[in-house]
Amino acid sequence: MSMIRFQSLRETLERKPVKIEENGRRAEIFGANVFNEITMQQYLPKDAYEELLNAIEYGKKIDRKIADQVASSMKDWAISKGATHYTHWFQPLTGQTAEKHDAFFEPIGGGRAIEKFGGGQLVQQEPDASSFPSGGIRNTFEARGYTAWDPTSPAFIFETTLCIPTIFVSYTGEALDNKTPLLKALQAVDQAATAVAKYFDKNVTKVTATLGWEQEYFLVDSALVSSRPDLVLAGRTLLGHSPAKGQQLDDHYFGSIPPRVMACMRDIEMECMKLGIPVKTRHNEVAPNQFEMAPIFEEANLAVDHNTLVMDIMVKIAARHNFVVLLHEKPFAGINGSGKHNNWSLATNTGVNLLGPGKTPMSNLQFLTFFVNTIKAVHTYEEMIRASIASAGNDHRLGANEAPPAIISAFIGAQLTAVLEQLEGVTKGKLSPDEKTKIKLDVVGKIPEILLDNTDRNRTSPFAFTGNKFEFRAVGSSANCAVPMTVLNTVMAKQLTDFKKEVDALMADKKLKKDEAILNVLREYIKSSKAILFEGDGYSEAWEKEAKKRKLSNNKTTPLALKANISKTAIDVYEEMHVMNKVEIHARHEIQLEEYIMRVQIEGRVLGDIARNHVIPTAIRYQNTLIENVQGLKDIFGKKYTEVAKEQIELIKAISGHIAEINSKVTAMIEERKKANKLTDSQKKADAYCNKVKPYFDEIRYHCDKLEMMVDDDMWPLTKYRELLFTR
Repeated sequence: MSMIRFQSLRETLERKPVKIEENGRRAEIFGANVFNEITMQQYLPKDAYEELLNAIEYGKKIDRKIADQVASSMKDWAISKGATHYTHWFQPLTGQTAEKHDAFFEPIGGGRAIEKFGGGQLVQQEPDASSFPSGGIRNTFEARGYTAWDPTSPAFIFETTLCIPTIFVSYTGEALDNKTPLLKALQAVDQAATAVAKYFDKNVTKVTATLGWEQEYFLVDSALVSSRPDLVLAGRTLLGHSPAKGQQLDDHYFGSIPPRVMACMRDIEMECMKLGIPVKTRHNEVAPNQFEMAPIFEEANLAVDHNTLVMDIMVKIAARHNFVVLLHEKPFAGINGSGKHNNWSLATNTGVNLLGPGKTPMSNLQFLTFFVNTIKAVHTYEEMIRASIASAGNDHRLGANEAPPAIISAFIGAQLTAVLEQLEGVTKGKLSPDEKTKIKLDVVGKIPEILLDNTDRNRTSPFAFTGNKFEFRAVGSSANCAVPMTVLNTVMAKQLTDFKKEVDALMADKKLKKDEAILNVLREYIKSSKAILFEGDGYSEAWEKEAKKRKLSNNKTTPLALKANISKTAIDVYEEMHVMNKVEIHARHEIQLEEYIMRVQIEGRVLGDIARNHVIPTAIRYQNTLIENVQGLKDIFGKKYTEVAKEQIELIKAISGHIAEINSKVTAMIEERKKANKLTDSQKKADAYCNKVKPYFDEIRYHCDKLEMMVDDDMWPLTKYRELLFTR
């Protein structure tokens, strides 16, 4: 075994579990480091408190005087909690979060200083925006960009810094972040859903999109990760033979959590509690060293902020326990990848979940209205929804080991399928008294009873109804939830807007009663959206063929999937819903293509380096050992040595063959990379990296993995899967 691997394994074995300390009950510390409603009441004057609540709940503008009061109170609270700095915490189009820390400290002359933080510093900052992706919105030499306070997401203290959630826009006003379009999409779906909900309850004045995410991740010993250049630089293993034991026994899933992992989890959860992140669930996932955490659902904007914050917390806390968190969608070949299921629903200010059935026929008709409209939106905009979860990492995961396929479909279960079939048979136009009674009693009335035991799940479905919400299962582990949530809420807003227009038209032109008009429109939606419903095995070849017949897209790669983002359909819906303009849409498309190109480029470089500078030299050294052995046998046995050394000679030949293949494939990959790098069109360049460069990865890996099983274990330079996946 190589010295690096030996030292890594020895360090792992010698480590003792970290002592777990719970500083108080979780309920007592929940939100302790958040400038939440309770804290605001304690620190803010009454008028400032009420105006801030109005801004949070109704989007009303905060005047400068109130902003100064809020800033002063925030500063006093933060300093009392040990904070020394503040930052505008934002989400640029890198997919990560960004922050620039400034001290509250400010000199005032005469050798004196004060602690200062005013309304101007709270509301707006001007960070250097030149190095953030802009997709051509701005030139590199133009550094001006603005962060602006988002009062709907509360400020919080992380370590010794007051973090203020903000949006990030360019000097010319275009969004340079993920939060701005999300907020606009949430506003659009609020307006559209509220208008439809008023058909059923005039008291509804606001509808909130909710999100409950489920974060999957791997924990690997940091010393072992350091011995793998691919994990360090690419976040996934670019080569490595499958271990004899992987996940085939299903013994890791929901198993007992190892003590060292538990200590890490507990520390992460305690930090989450202080930051008001309602993490509730933790468990072992299917693959070895894979785990999951999930909170109670929250308002979508806050949930997105919490998830991006959690990913940062996980990395920092894990490092204290000598772990590295792997958020790549497929860090290890041959076992489950990691996703981030987005559980989405809509809730009214009257306390009703619009995707949950109620106790009356009217509330159940409301449920059916929003349920069917969701299905219609997914069917109409399925390519946009697929594009929202496209990434280089997710391409490896989709369609493999329990992850949904690239074909977007919706699973609703046999019971609700039967309900929709009954509604499809509703007479067009006015309903007879018998039809009304039948629908009220046999169709709508029985929905709560039907859903009571509707526990079927389809793990291969990208978009599944799970009783009172839709679970968007295709989102990748490393993704920012803002992207799929922006798309989903935008298309839902558009769909509900169209629905209301159609219902109102039937009521005005055809003189139909409200319920009749609603059922007539739903009937047509059910007919036109049937193609998106699928209850079977999403992995099967039969489904691929069937999906093609249904004219559903099957965009298996990111460069192909992303084209939907700049289609006329996408541009029209974003502009109509006032979520993004054409400039912002094209900029994001350019940024996503560039990210894909760079990630595949990095992987190609890393793989070439490992193959030529680690694998081939090691194979040659082992081959030389074999040659010396054969030479020794020749000295002993003379001409008969070929018979005695037959196996060694065959092994030498096999090693030579694999070395030659690796070298030639790496050379070919580099040549294709050079050709791709000469292309100036981002789409063509991404296509070249996807279709010309990336295919060599598997070919190079195949021969490297074969050598791993031939070369002496003591010589092999890379930590193996059996060591990476089964550390404790």
